[in-house]
Order: sequence, then structure tokens, then C-alpha cells
Amino acid sequence: MAPADHTSAPVLEALADYHRQGRLTFAPPGHKQARGADPAVREVLGDAVFLGDVLASGGLDDRLTRGRVLERAQELMADAVHAEHTFFTTCGTSLSVKAAMLAVAGPHEKLLIGRDAHKSVVAGLILSGIEPVWLEPRWDAERRLAHPPSAPEFEEAFEAHPDAKGALITSPTPYGSCADLGAVAEVCHRRSVPLIVDEAWGAHLPFHPELPSWAMDAGADICVTSIHKMGSGLEQGSVFHLQGDLVPAELLRMRADLLGTTSPSVLLFAGLDGWRRQMALHGKELLGAALDLAAETRHAIEEIDGLHVNDRGDFCGAGLADDFDPLPGVIDVSALGITGYQAADWLREHRAIDAHLTDHRRIGAQITHADDRETVGQLLAALKDLVRVAPELRPGPRVEVPLPDELRMEQARLPRDAFFGPAENVPVTEAAGRVAAEMITPYPPGIPAILPGERLTEPVLRYLRTGKDAGMNLPDATDGDLESIRVVTRDAE
Repeated sequence: MAPADHTSAPVLEALADYHRQGRLTFAPPGHKQARGADPAVREVLGDAVFLGDVLASGGLDDRLTRGRVLERAQELMADAVHAEHTFFTTCGTSLSVKAAMLAVAGPHEKLLIGRDAHKSVVAGLILSGIEPVWLEPRWDAERRLAHPPSAPEFEEAFEAHPDAKGALITSPTPYGSCADLGAVAEVCHRRSVPLIVDEAWGAHLPFHPELPSWAMDAGADICVTSIHKMGSGLEQGSVFHLQGDLVPAELLRMRADLLGTTSPSVLLFAGLDGWRRQMALHGKELLGAALDLAAETRHAIEEIDGLHVNDRGDFCGAGLADDFDPLPGVIDVSALGITGYQAADWLREHRAIDAHLTDHRRIGAQITHADDRETVGQLLAALKDLVRVAPELRPGPRVEVPLPDELRMEQARLPRDAFFGPAENVPVTEAAGRVAAEMITPYPPGIPAILPGERLTEPVLRYLRTGKDAGMNLPDATDGDLESIRVVTRDAE
């Protein structure tokens, strides 16, 4: 078999050919190559957006997709990252992870899942009726931070639940901490069940040897990845990769088709295709430069009084993470006497700097291959200004973060049953002891604090109330002010 030609980008080439042929469409999209788009929209977005917006079949490819444009692009992506099969989706990794779950377990079947899973995983449980067997993350009580569960914890959970159909783990986390995926995969494969890895934050991992091992090389069966997070794809561009024979490719494709859109965006496909070509040809060089820049930036931030960049020594070790990605750039601002929410808000308002993740004591300033000394120079200058004005922002509102043994709540009902069953709203001050009928998620990074079916406790409710008062974003709470919470009715508990 001839080696893959990674200089090719089938989607981009087909799109260029579409324009070269001057095709005239009498099919969607209705803007007809920007001609019908509102002039004000064209002025802001530019015509290139509309010119790239064509039908995937009957446009980019023919009616029966005989050009195999998307199929060839997916084959090249699989080759680039050492997978056997790759599927593109334009619905984000929120869809990819649901498709993976549905390919492994069905209604009332068990799936082992780290409790630090993203809200999209919980949405998959609600839609599917899968019964979660929650594994506790490895909690750093000092930093109030979760790291992925360990392989021995999966071993113990399988021994207690031998009928589980597989496992799902999140690695890297949004904070950059990673699991020993090879060891977790080995635990699963001794039982002939698959491992799903939510690697939304790890699109870059296959392309540089100094980065943590990625899921396919570690032996995982399915891996879902957001190309837009640490890569060059557009928002919503996601891929899921498959290897081995524990999950048939046609089954995963069928589950994805059940959830996905019938009108996929060629713009997003082009972003995925172009990212793969960029990384296959230049990834080691680009990511090597990013790693060097991140190391310089981390050192410079450490030199700023009151700031600390979490590093391998903070995240890895006995009872903590197994590996560490330095690119997310997680900065602890607690020594300034302010919260991460205050820091992020001040940087955005006064220095036009957008941080990513924010919590009660940290902000995230991720470095990618797109950064250079100019961009990080602006970041460093803004951080120095933040330190200078911090006394004016004090005291930061206190967020009462529970201890690890206070954080976990009993899963009293299946997430689906609680979410769709009889429910009522009660004052949050009276909700302790009741069973939640909604999901409440501090965002970003999007890890739910409350799941449907969990029996609510006062420490968790107090955490959310004090977090909300401090600036925590809770976009999925039914009551945006968190004065009430949706719970299962008494007679349905």
C-alpha cells in the first residue's frame, strides 16, 4: 500500500475546484455564494465565509459522493494520528462523545466514567439511559482540583461491576493533567471491553514527542478530539478515531449518524482537513516552537510577584496526575487576594485579553502554535498590570469549595429518569436532601457540579451559591440567579 500523501487536502482541493468550474447552484444554501447575503453581514464576515459554504454532496462532491472527498480526508487524518478509522463531525466533540458512548453501551447498561467528565457526557447519559458507574477523580485537596482517575481505580470498579460494557476517561483535562491511558486501556482489554477517551483538549498530542502520549498510541479504542481547542480548526470541528475490533466501525458510524446533522458545514470540514495537513507536514516544528515559547512564558510569569503557573510538580505525583501538558498555562492568582473570575474580568475589560478557564483561584492562558513573542508579550504586560491593581480589587469574594469527601453526592436515580421525570422547583435553601432534576455546571471548563439524579448536599449547594456570588458562570441552571433549583418530586424519588 502506497504511503499517504499528506501534501494533499481533499476538501480544500475540491472546494477550489468547485470555484474554478464556476458552478451555479439551484440548491441550498440560499445565499448562493454570498450573492444573497445581507451586505452588512458580508462586510463583517467577508465573502470567503459564504464562498466556502457549499453542500457537502451535490456541491463539494457529486450527488452520490463518487469523488470520495470526505472519505479521503478522513483516511488521511487517520493515517496522521495512527488510527484505523477517523470520522469528521461538524457538531463538536459534544456530539462525538455521545456517539462513542452509544456505540459501547445502551439503555440500562453500565459504563465506568470518571466523575470529572464534561457536561456533554452527562447529556449522553440523559439521552441514552446508560447507567453511570462513577469513578472518583484524584483530588488535590490543597489546590481543590481534580485529576483523572487512575488505572487501579478502574480495576476496582470493574471488579465491583463486572457487567460494565466499557469505560470513559477524560485526558487531558482542561487544566492539562493526564492519565496513564496505556494502563487504563490494559485494564479494559483484559476484560475485552473498550476504552473511550475524551481527548477534547489533546488534538496536538500526536504531533510532538515531548507531549503526553495520546489515546490511539496508548491503545484506547475510541478517542474524541476537538480540533478547535488546541488546533487550527474552526469552532465545532471535531473528529473521533477508532482502532481495534471491540467496536465495529459501521456501528460507530451508525450511532454518529443518529445524532449528527444532515447539513454538515464544508467550512468546518475544510478546517479539519487543513489542520491535518499542517500538522502532518509541520507539526513537530510548530509545536516544538510552541513548547519553547510556553516554557519561556511560564518562567516569565513565575517572576511576577503574586502569580504562580501550575507545573508538573504541582499536578503530578503520588495520588495526582500521571502526566502533564504545559500548553494550557494555568495561572494561580490566589496570592493576590483575588479570584480567577475577577482576574479574567479585569484582563478582558482593561487590557482586551481573553483568558480561557476560570475558577475560584486560577485562570488559563493557553499557548498554541499560533502564538509568538508579541502575543505573549502582551499577556505578560497585562498580567503585570493586574498585579499592580490587585489591591484595588481585594478582597476577592470567598468561594466555599468543598473538601473531596464533601464534593461527591449519591446517584439516587438514573440521570435520564431524574431529568425527564416529575419535577418541581424549590428554594435552593431547602434543596439539601432532594434529588436533582437538572444539571448545573460551572463553565468553563464545563464539568457539572450537580447531575440529574444526585441527592443534593449543603456543601455543594453552598459552593454554587458562593461561586455564583463571586462571578461563577452557571449557564445551564434553570434559575439563572440560583435562588431555586429543579428537583424530583417527593413521590417520584
